[in-house]
Amino acid sequence: MAVVPAKEEDIKMLARLMRAEAEGDGTLGMLVAGNVMVNRARAACMDFKDIRTIPQMVYQSPGGFEAVQKSYFYQRARSKEIKLARRLIQGERFNPAEHSLWFFRPSGDCPAQWFNQPNVGRYKAHCFFAPAYGNCPEVY
Repeated sequence: MAVVPAKEEDIKMLARLMRAEAEGDGTLGMLVAGNVMVNRARAACMDFKDIRTIPQMVYQSPGGFEAVQKSYFYQRARSKEIKLARRLIQGERFNPAEHSLWFFRPSGDCPAQWFNQPNVGRYKAHCFFAPAYGNCPEVY
């Protein structure tokens, strides 16, 4: 069962965003980045109170993803990333991003916090940050 509503075009949009944000980190890198994306559409807290769909999450402003401002986000979705996006829409989660609402690629070490949220881990180039348990129950 889908954890967020998603039409076929939404799944392709999620796939494009995953690729644009984390292709360099491989399959698992795209999956953990995608966990953050899906979590934002699930969350009813913090900066994501009014985000309920994949398109709202992708184009959220302010607070959205840098990749939507780059030409490579607008490439056609490939079957590999579409399959990964479907897995996430169905609720699969991957460490360290199971409950994360933020990630970014620092030039060095991961900071202990980002937007006042604790660091929950790193996967390759990206650091992940999740709200404390209880602050956003929809992502737990």
